[in-house]
Amino acid sequence: MKNKNFKSVNEKSLRILFMGTPHFAVGILDRLIQERLQIVGVVTGPDKPAGRGKKLKASAVKTFASAHQLTIYQPSNLKDPLFIEQLKSLDLDLIVVVAFRMLPESVWKLPKRGTFNLHASLLPAYRGAAPINWAIINGEKETGVTTFFIDEKIDTGAIIISDKQDISPCDTAGSLHDKLLEKGANLVVKTIRLIAHGNIKTQTQAHQGGTLAPKLNKTNTKVDWHMPLEKVYNFIRGLSPYPTAWSTFESEEIKYNVKLYHVRPEYVLHEFEPGRIFTDKSHIKVACKDGFLYLEQIQLPGKKAMDAKSLLNGFQFSKEACML
Repeated sequence: MKNKNFKSVNEKSLRILFMGTPHFAVGILDRLIQERLQIVGVVTGPDKPAGRGKKLKASAVKTFASAHQLTIYQPSNLKDPLFIEQLKSLDLDLIVVVAFRMLPESVWKLPKRGTFNLHASLLPAYRGAAPINWAIINGEKETGVTTFFIDEKIDTGAIIISDKQDISPCDTAGSLHDKLLEKGANLVVKTIRLIAHGNIKTQTQAHQGGTLAPKLNKTNTKVDWHMPLEKVYNFIRGLSPYPTAWSTFESEEIKYNVKLYHVRPEYVLHEFEPGRIFTDKSHIKVACKDGFLYLEQIQLPGKKAMDAKSLLNGFQFSKEACML
């Protein structure tokens, strides 16, 4: 690979540029700072309008980098000649990318020892924007983290190293995120050391094949209550706590779009139509093909997320209530 002709050096001497945006990337950057690596700059997305007031909000990485007095770049166009010149002036040895957008060749080819990405899956499985979510949604029992050298396509570059992580039946996207963050931080540090010492043996990926992990949106996060119970359960926990699965329920001819956070399956035979809602003083459950799904935390429009008992204290479901 790109660094094979370079002499071995201490990793702390490498001039590193970090690129990332969300909280997952913050955890990796934090670890690099703890390791006292030389972070000469941080690239993140531009501030974006957020909330009801549409005030500009900084990315999680910008907020963290600012608190640590790191030099921050927020280009709207990664091909901007001024931005490219700024990067050239940094005399980069390495770029580390975590949860950022696709880079042009003019950027990833700049560092002397290459540009690598940390991806939250065992590549080539789950290439794309939401690998943690889709691994759970699809009922996988195992996933992991992978570092690879960036090339001209998305998540297809030569693999450097990877590390496996079991997925438990109770994992949510949130809990798996935290497990992979810890493994990912260790893997990035190990990768930097391997690159610094020239001990890289990469594995070429096949550009075709591999499960995809597309971006999540309003359409592909809606619950289909006609799926088997296990699939509904995996779908909801794979989207919890973010961006969250949602469903429309109807009660007394009024329809509500609700978010579903924590659920529990009960496998039992019944003859009810999928989507039918049943309640008692403390529980809300929805009929699925081969059992019931207990809604343990749910959020009504304009309200905070509540456990079932708290919701039932102030909201009454009709006898014909159902999820659509």
